[in-house]
Amino acid sequence: MDVELVEVRDFLAQHPPFDALPPEVLDDLPRRFTMTYARRGTEILPQGQRGDRLWLVRSGAVDITDDGQLVDRVGAGGAFGMSAVVEHGPTRYAVHAREDTLLLTLPQADFDELAGRHPAVAVHFAATHHGRIRTALGQLQSSSRGSAVLRTSVRDLIRAEPVGTGPGTSIAEAARVMTEASVSSLLVMEGERLLGIVTDRDLRRRVLAAGVSPERPVSEVMTAGPVTVGEGALALEVLLEMTARNIHHLPVLGHDGSVVGLVTTTDLVRLERSNPVYLVSDIASQEHLDGVVEQARRIPSVVQQLVAEDATAEDIGRVTTKLVEAVTTRLLELAAAELEAGGHGGPPGGYAWAALGSVAREEVGLGGDQDHALVLADDADPDDPWWAGLAERVTAGLEACGWRRCDGDVMATNPQWRMTAGQWRAQFARWSHEPRPEAVLWAAIFYDMRAVHGDASLVERLRAEVVPAGGRSDLLMAYLTGQASRMRPPIGFFRHFVLEDAGEHRDTLDLKRGVAAIVQLARVHTLRAGSTALGTGERLQVAATRGQLSAEGAADLRDAFELLSYLRLRHQAEQVRLGRQPDNHLDPGRLSGLDRRHLRDAFQIVRTAQQGLTSRLPQVG
Repeated sequence: MDVELVEVRDFLAQHPPFDALPPEVLDDLPRRFTMTYARRGTEILPQGQRGDRLWLVRSGAVDITDDGQLVDRVGAGGAFGMSAVVEHGPTRYAVHAREDTLLLTLPQADFDELAGRHPAVAVHFAATHHGRIRTALGQLQSSSRGSAVLRTSVRDLIRAEPVGTGPGTSIAEAARVMTEASVSSLLVMEGERLLGIVTDRDLRRRVLAAGVSPERPVSEVMTAGPVTVGEGALALEVLLEMTARNIHHLPVLGHDGSVVGLVTTTDLVRLERSNPVYLVSDIASQEHLDGVVEQARRIPSVVQQLVAEDATAEDIGRVTTKLVEAVTTRLLELAAAELEAGGHGGPPGGYAWAALGSVAREEVGLGGDQDHALVLADDADPDDPWWAGLAERVTAGLEACGWRRCDGDVMATNPQWRMTAGQWRAQFARWSHEPRPEAVLWAAIFYDMRAVHGDASLVERLRAEVVPAGGRSDLLMAYLTGQASRMRPPIGFFRHFVLEDAGEHRDTLDLKRGVAAIVQLARVHTLRAGSTALGTGERLQVAATRGQLSAEGAADLRDAFELLSYLRLRHQAEQVRLGRQPDNHLDPGRLSGLDRRHLRDAFQIVRTAQQGLTSRLPQVG
């Protein structure tokens, strides 16, 4: 072999995916490459040009841009032009030589032959191409303001040394220490070890109201083993923890486990008065429906703020979900109190109010409807009018707060969705063994179920039993597979957007179709794996871990889900800013060329995943 060809062979053998090729293939491959040179600043590949070869950087470096925005920087061993050779179409990006650069090119026909004989080559370059969408996420989620309030580090919130005392300190002495230090909580320490925390509320509730002697040790009234947060956490993570647990003080631990400070809701409120923790507190303090409605109307502005503050779609969904849950919980409390005051008594048995759909998955956006159910203890009577009274009051309250009633009547107001845990088990069994078209729709809805109030164990035990059983039902899985494969994202055969052709949303894209398609794909794969995971991102991770999806396929879908969800939230936040009703219908003409291309990438990832699903799992007609 010619010396120059030997050098090319050795170069290829050092870089993926060529390093995994058989020796005889590597020996032949250098003859198929052509070498070329580009001076610094030269445009190597114009954007939109018909691509006919794969490019490898032998030495030097190139910049890959999209509408002038830097997408990637490739050095020796890196490749570009994948979008053209993988899809047999025009190039998505422009490429310029960052410095004097030596390049190797492989013609399209030779690439196709190599990829056909060695699929790992095609997978590698397709994955590299899809990786551009991850760069798009970073570009999309750049803050539109000078600082990211909710991205503040916890260590930046700590304003003073933590105030603590020993477990044997009397309650009276502990109260004196808190007063002198002007703090609302006190850490109970044994040396450097955190034992518990006592707050003003604890002193009122556990001491004064309970008649406990102030001479007793503070350890008797502290909250033992309190929830903590690491000093590397972000304010947004603290917000989510406080919101989920309805707590107002979080000890902060250093990397060595020592206590370095304490963060309170007041610290977060100093960041931004409209922060969701503050809003949750306001919702919980309302004594009448009108007050809850007034506070709920602040939720769209919180979403608008979160988009502006650089939060991800996943984080925004979780925060918004907690706000919806706070509203629902307070409405349930007010409804129960109203029923009792009206002479109907308290709950006639154990129960859990279960959220369905996006609330269950913690993926709430704006402009949605209600989906909920009641799971009752087995000794409760579903026909007791108390349950109907509770359901109607809460549903009406949610409607007043801005969440319309479900068109399909999948709500606890429907007696069909107020059952004991045993009746629910029987219902899921019927869906598994005798699925009809409408039953498959219901099964898809009710497999996404999570308790938001009441006895959560009723829902947890139910799901722990019925989810694995559903995954073992070939008939149900076949129907759900067909349903998931038919939920097509709005993109045509030639990667053109499919726009609404009539009505008030004419010439717009329904982003919910793309989001829902990924939700359904994740649900099917996770049911097949027998997992009770609920969030779409978590489900895709489980599917990859258990072999239902490749790691690359799951990562691509997670990125596509984040991109589509973020574009939808950004669109809804803009509608809120303009005083319009939020929806899912986006005019693609309002997107930049970069956003449109990445949106097409996301839809293509979904369509490819649907094709993979139909080839791997059984279907019915």
